[in-house]
Amino acid sequence: MSITEHELEIKLESVEDPDIGEDIVSLGLVNNVTIDDETARISLAFNAPYAPSEMEIGNQIRDVIEDAGLEADLRAHAGEEHGFDDEVLPRVRNVIAVSSGKGGVGKTTVAANLAAGLEKRGAMVGLLDADIHGPNVPQILPAESDPGVTPNEEIVPPRSDGVRIISMGMMMEDEDDPAILRGPMVNKFMMKFLEGVEWGRLDYLIVDLPPGTGDATLNLLQSMPVTGSVVVTTPQEMALDDTRKGIQMFKKHDTPVLGVVENMSSFICPSCGDQHGLFGTGGADTIVDKYDVPLLGRIPIHPDFGADGSKGALVKDDDSEIQSYLEDLVGEVADRVGEANRRTVSENVTHEPTNQLPTETED
Repeated sequence: MSITEHELEIKLESVEDPDIGEDIVSLGLVNNVTIDDETARISLAFNAPYAPSEMEIGNQIRDVIEDAGLEADLRAHAGEEHGFDDEVLPRVRNVIAVSSGKGGVGKTTVAANLAAGLEKRGAMVGLLDADIHGPNVPQILPAESDPGVTPNEEIVPPRSDGVRIISMGMMMEDEDDPAILRGPMVNKFMMKFLEGVEWGRLDYLIVDLPPGTGDATLNLLQSMPVTGSVVVTTPQEMALDDTRKGIQMFKKHDTPVLGVVENMSSFICPSCGDQHGLFGTGGADTIVDKYDVPLLGRIPIHPDFGADGSKGALVKDDDSEIQSYLEDLVGEVADRVGEANRRTVSENVTHEPTNQLPTETED
């Protein structure tokens, strides 16, 4: 006897969201269920491509469908009905702001490796270098060409290993030229980068914010649909103090904090492999405990991660000791993006009494 669409949807209630702890049907993550010619087509309100958690949920859904004797055809769609449509960057699924309370903590290096890591997994990724006065992204991810221009005078971002990049550093005649700009001009450039760039369709746009809590950062948060922020710090108390201020800023502007990255958490000796806490240990734990935000990862100091300040901060070597740290970080960030989006869907769901299957009653 073939299963009905309603019966299959009830079976899907056995699939639990591992981050939220409720079933995917009650959370409103199942948009539609159709069965056609022994194939079950399921539309899911998923919006974080290549996030490990969502891929695992998808595998569980396939198991349920196969147990029902059907072929699975899963599709992800989280559009304006779930609050993901916006006039600014309408073709960008997720905007991830990477920030730090102070400079010199490795924020840009983390942002570049996050962008490259997501692209490596198969996502379509852009990287916006919003640090107007210190545009270092082109050093870490050298562009393969100069920016282009469309007939509508929109900037076409060049690529670096597949990642689409825009940076103030690309607009300077000489890379050593300073960007001597006052606040209004900084904001003008920022809005041009947001509204005047043909990013195309992106799964993730990583925004490397300027350090601190100045005008440029505030204007960006108010002008673009930020899915969440990744805050980078080091274990040093001075860096942690500024990190607390940054998290407070995001919370005041209702920007979800996806979590904290503790960079330079220790030093890995390239000879013996021992780790040493040069700048202290466990500093990020105090932030995590106080503000109830996730610790996305700890990244040690390592020559492969640009410890000498060179242009070799993009880790491409799969055999590098630090590669596993970065892969874990990329997966964790993608998971937190997915969780934030799924929670948004759940909050917008109007829970009505569900139609139960008819049960046998005794006369």
